[in-house]
Amino acid sequence: MPISPHIEQEITEVDALRNKLESLVHDARRNEVTLRKFQNLELRLLGCSSLAELMQLIAHKSKSTFGWDVLTIILHDEHQDIKRLLRDVGEDTSRYPELVFTNDILQLKKFYGRFKKPLLGSFDGNLHEELFLTDRKFPRSVALLPLFRKNKLLGSLNLGSFQTGRFNKQDATDFLEHLAAVLATCLDTTIAQEKLKQAGLTDALTGVNNRRFFDQRLNEEISRAQRLKSSVSCLFIDIDHFKVVNDSFGHETGDRVLTKVAELIRAQLRNIDVVARYGGEEFAVLLEQSGQDWAEEVADRIQQSIAETTFVSGENCSLTVSIGVSTIENPNTKQNTFDLGRELLRKADKALYQAKQDGRNKVVLHSTL
Repeated sequence: MPISPHIEQEITEVDALRNKLESLVHDARRNEVTLRKFQNLELRLLGCSSLAELMQLIAHKSKSTFGWDVLTIILHDEHQDIKRLLRDVGEDTSRYPELVFTNDILQLKKFYGRFKKPLLGSFDGNLHEELFLTDRKFPRSVALLPLFRKNKLLGSLNLGSFQTGRFNKQDATDFLEHLAAVLATCLDTTIAQEKLKQAGLTDALTGVNNRRFFDQRLNEEISRAQRLKSSVSCLFIDIDHFKVVNDSFGHETGDRVLTKVAELIRAQLRNIDVVARYGGEEFAVLLEQSGQDWAEEVADRIQQSIAETTFVSGENCSLTVSIGVSTIENPNTKQNTFDLGRELLRKADKALYQAKQDGRNKVVLHSTL
């Protein structure tokens, strides 16, 4: 018996309703899974105790968790404060190619203006290319998340997909908007915490690290060298006849000289290296994964740079430094980290003493004693 057109239409409508229901159930389950992922990420973001940990979590973990093909983070860092904070805790920013710093806030404002919600849509090379320069392949659809905190634009989290329809203008942005708010809050908080920590580990006069920070990092670098079976080197740098500067030009000029010397030393170092004012007119440098040849080259550059600098304009005020160099190659993993660190410092100090005994303005390697 043939089925009437009316019944066929009802069957078609029932099938359509069933398919729609299945689609809704599927979407609901997918949204539930996505929500759980966002909640887990949020808890981990809020639990970050350092800026480096936060960067690693958002740049690496979140990308794999949500299947984002491309991810970049652009942070406004006008005075390179954030970059310096990462460097001072031993983080090499080259490990985070997704992380880009800009001193031009207008670069970000041109995308968002006062609009504080995520922007979703197709990738536009003329508009979006500069946001994804760290990746070899550009996405087809993008989600741009402005990172606002207290009405201040801190940066932008940029997500990309190789699927054309992954991010659409019509999509709801609740999850992404909440993620941006949480990330902006965590960024603001961890940066403030890092600055507070650094304030107690920085020499107030020169702006480089203080002895407390250096001793802390020394143990960390010795431990790293033990794990990696690598080398670590130390330089002790003392300004020759610094008392004459204070006596001839006054303590205010002496302070400016110390600050300038610190700048000259830091200019010869990598981001992963550490320089600290160790006391008075003495500075200490820690060179990560560096053998004796590289340490000697760095010491020679520092010595030459300082000798070629005029510290007081219009006055005959040239300075020299004496430098002692020590290196530990492939440190014994069974030996105490603290003892190895003390040994490295003792050898550098002994080499510095010899440099002064030999007439100053010299670089002396402990291995030659």
